Amino acid sequence: MDTPQNTALMRALAEVPGPLPTSGVVHITLPHTERFTVVGNHLAQNAALSTAAVGFAVRIQSLPQGTEVGIKALAARFPEGEKLIAAALRELEAHGYLHRTRVRLPNGRMVTRTVFCNHPEALLRPCPADASKRCPALVAAPVSAQAPAPVTAPMAAPALVTAPVPAQVPTPAPVTPHAPLPAPEALETPAPPPVTDRPVPGEPLPPAPPAPRLVPPPTAPKAPPRPLPQPRELTPGLRQAAVALLSDLRRHAPELVLSEADIERLTPATATWLERDAHPDTIRQALTTDLPQPVKYPAKFVRHRLTVLLPPPLPGAEELAPARPRTVVIPLQTCEGCERAFRSRTPSLCRDCRTACEQPAA
Repeated sequence: MDTPQNTALMRALAEVPGPLPTSGVVHITLPHTERFTVVGNHLAQNAALSTAAVGFAVRIQSLPQGTEVGIKALAARFPEGEKLIAAALRELEAHGYLHRTRVRLPNGRMVTRTVFCNHPEALLRPCPADASKRCPALVAAPVSAQAPAPVTAPMAAPALVTAPVPAQVPTPAPVTPHAPLPAPEALETPAPPPVTDRPVPGEPLPPAPPAPRLVPPPTAPKAPPRPLPQPRELTPGLRQAAVALLSDLRRHAPELVLSEADIERLTPATATWLERDAHPDTIRQALTTDLPQPVKYPAKFVRHRLTVLLPPPLPGAEELAPARPRTVVIPLQTCEGCERAFRSRTPSLCRDCRTACEQPAA
């Protein structure tokens, strides 16, 4: 009663068609709807490849296009060491699954271009004419069963890559070079199909328009880096505190080991944080939290965080005080008639004097 039972697995075993084998593995195949990669048995069951090579081939095949697959990049992503990864990549390169070349970019930089083919044996096989539409990489001339060499067409055509003839095909009689030309009716251009909005059954759909490129190409010019923050006045006290904070970073994060030249270059930016009333513990936490693994360039990493995470200056007491409504005060004036004080914007008579002056006139 205390042995856990996987009821879902038992129910799936009951639904497997046919009798179950008495020994060996029993496959429960469920269709994938998302996050899956198709791997051929020519790779999964290749006895000439080691298990590590097959595993890294599957891992590289599952990565999106444009992902770094160098030795150090794979070692940072997976738990295997660099020596095992290098040996596995050499095996894949020897069997045609992987191809690495050194190319020069338009800006003069040398990079390694890595190409991974999921089925290298298919590149050596002849494919039918319609296969070039489905896979442009597998463009090959059709191999005739009667002739070991391709016959030259009468009309000029683009050069095609011809696959070698397998050794099992018997060698027939040589083909006469003067082959009969096809009838003139066969060379006529076929009439174009009618233009309709609905797809014709049995015909391939037109290619979809290319998706807009969201990521800039590698050769696109990069934006210049933001300048380091500079304090209003680098006092000796701020300089000493900034140097001590940068020198103490390796105690809290062993990856952030800075040289004396790096500390001298990053001192003004750290002093700017201190000038803006940032506590040293706050600066230290901002520089050592969520570090990438590994930190390849500690000085560039610290420079980036000092520049991007710079807090704004603290507001003053006047800026934090709530805005008060402005009260308009009317000044006091002295009446010219009775010398009584009253409030008015301009010198004049008071109310009583104005009333007394208006009554005789009425």
